[in-house]
Amino acid sequence: MSKQLNVKSLNPAPGFLLIEPAKQEQKTVSGIYLPDSHDEKPQYGTILAVGNPIFDNGKEIKSPAKKGATVVYKKWGGNEVQIGDTEYQFLKFEDILAVVN
Repeated sequence: MSKQLNVKSLNPAPGFLLIEPAKQEQKTVSGIYLPDSHDEKPQYGTILAVGNPIFDNGKEIKSPAKKGATVVYKKWGGNEVQIGDTEYQFLKFEDILAVVN
């Protein structure tokens, strides 16, 4: 029995967030259109799901943001997972650099 992977069925492990990265810009500010293969990926996105807190030396470490928040994250942090046409990111709580207000 093959079950199709669905982003709504994913629940991050403790200490992790599931992020939908912002759409990659196709055009620069000056109006130059970029190919789909250009390397620069956005370093911000929307939190889709939040894992449970983790404990480090008896201290509880909670997520820095809630579901639905937009966050800026480390360039080389996390792990990517492709579901359909979208590439999602699993990031550790510590990979979040800022929460956008």
